Amino acid sequence: MQPNPILGVFLHWLGGLASASFYVPYRKVQGWSWETYWLAGGIVSWIIAPWVMASLFSKDLLAVLGQAPGSVLWWCFFFGLLWGFGGLTFGLTMRYLGLSLGMAVALGYTAVFGTLIPPIFRGQFGSLLHQRSGIVILTGVGVCVLGIVFAGLAGVSKERELSVEQQKADIPEFNLRLGLAVATFCGIMSACFAFGLAAGDPIKLLSLEHGTSVMFQGLPVLIVVLTGGFTTNFIWCMILNIRNKSFGEYLKIPAGQPAASSLPINYVLCAVAGFTWYLQFFFYSMGETQMGKKYGFSSWTLHMASIIIFSTLWGIALHEWRGVGRRTKTLVFLTLLVLVSSTAIVGYGNLLSTR
Repeated sequence: MQPNPILGVFLHWLGGLASASFYVPYRKVQGWSWETYWLAGGIVSWIIAPWVMASLFSKDLLAVLGQAPGSVLWWCFFFGLLWGFGGLTFGLTMRYLGLSLGMAVALGYTAVFGTLIPPIFRGQFGSLLHQRSGIVILTGVGVCVLGIVFAGLAGVSKERELSVEQQKADIPEFNLRLGLAVATFCGIMSACFAFGLAAGDPIKLLSLEHGTSVMFQGLPVLIVVLTGGFTTNFIWCMILNIRNKSFGEYLKIPAGQPAASSLPINYVLCAVAGFTWYLQFFFYSMGETQMGKKYGFSSWTLHMASIIIFSTLWGIALHEWRGVGRRTKTLVFLTLLVLVSSTAIVGYGNLLSTR
């Protein structure tokens, strides 16, 4: 199948929209501790959705996973395990920085490490500098980083302009220093997801050999990587359930919560959030196939840029930038403009490589 970078960029935008939107249903959950709703949604996103979608869209799923070399399964699982630490702290990043700034900082680190490390490890980075398409793609990565810098500056500008009371009105636990520290750790560990996907290349080949469409070859890999991520998150949420004595929340809304609190509604909201989260990598795996094998690593930049674009738009819709001055609004606008440009540049570089 001939790669189609334009379609690939569109699919990555869909993945970015899903990722930027998944936390919105969590904001409506009432009466549950963070660890409770995080695990309830995570079971859907890390276990149920990957198996269901891979079973529907790939061929001979169990046979493919059974034939995969043990070392390949291990590295996919291990990188997923490390990514799990990023997933854990990602939720904390949202709590302390909000949707727009939190995603921008965390995903900034993830974009750089997740994009550049795989081609460096494979010995491909040097060749990128000697080809026009490679130079264009690296330029797009650089533009993406610039957009992330603008997002960070917008957050700093916001903190300086608003009082503590104004900051906490829309983000109750806003804490810039703690949030930036958590986001840094989160971003670096989250890049391990890209390493897990790269380690799963042999599984993709097996899936193709069994008749799976090129578009869906990456779905079996997601099962293994996300199992690793589930392991980390499950252990930590269990620790918090024990420490905070919140096990009972899975069966009953604690007393003293708002009258509108409902156990079934909480589970529905978490299921929607979890499935929406999974869709980001469902579309990512399809988009990656359209960017061409040579420059498939650039998909990670497109994914990160798209997430930040839509999370920034969500932040605007949820009034996280309410009350800021012209300087901050300008930086937010530049963030969106530069990141959209970065996706266009990376897409164009991939288009050049197909000609």
